[in-house]
Amino acid sequence: MIDADKLAYLGRPRRIWAVAACHGDIARLDQIHIALAEKFRVGDRLIYCGDYLGGGDPTGTIDRLLAFRTYMLAAPGMIAGDLVYLRGIQEEIWSKMLQIQFAPNPQEVLNWMLERGAEATLKAYGGESRIGLAAAREGAMAMTRWTNGLREAIRQQPGHNQFMSALRRAALTEETDDGPLLFVHAGIDPARSFAKQGDSFWWGAGAFQKTAAPFESFKRLFRGSDPAGEGLRLDGYAVTLDAGCGNGGPLIAAAIMPDGRIVDMIKA
Repeated sequence: MIDADKLAYLGRPRRIWAVAACHGDIARLDQIHIALAEKFRVGDRLIYCGDYLGGGDPTGTIDRLLAFRTYMLAAPGMIAGDLVYLRGIQEEIWSKMLQIQFAPNPQEVLNWMLERGAEATLKAYGGESRIGLAAAREGAMAMTRWTNGLREAIRQQPGHNQFMSALRRAALTEETDDGPLLFVHAGIDPARSFAKQGDSFWWGAGAFQKTAAPFESFKRLFRGSDPAGEGLRLDGYAVTLDAGCGNGGPLIAAAIMPDGRIVDMIKA
């Protein structure tokens, strides 16, 4: 059974365009969108592989994604399910920050989040880390007031709440004789079944490249982020599309056939 609240089901697409993690780099994302506007065809699917936040211009990135979604869905034959947005590490961290008052040691957890990219997202929504850390020292009520303020700041950005609610953990194509394709943000744990991956899609990056065929029935695996920054890997069973966008490298969008072949690539 496919849990539609957590996973995106792609059916049998003509091609799948997968966009690697952009880390708030709106200039490169704009270039990808310009090229996709020319290359995308009805029957294709478009997957963004997470980490829209955590660097560059986080709120501007979401605005760009929403604007391009509106443009794409205006084309005859397009439906909402043709565009998929995966939850990345940064979106997972941000989601947990909004619930940090429930953490047993909020000050320590908040510092950990800030050191791993959440500072940029916090500033983008008008928050200040010093106020959050002061609230963490005061206690749960002060933390709740602080996170409520952040939630209100998100609500003031049109479409941002809805965007965050629409993020999916992974995406997969329809089962065929060759097996479906699987798209994730950063990782999987090959020692667990697909149904029990849990947070491995974000924190299982170290095991991803070690995954050998077959992982369950999947024909090929694709991810859009490599936290270790080891670069593109387009051969083999487990494919990495992260070329270092946000750290000086280009942003990649790859066109993938239902049999797992990469047939086109945009580099910005």
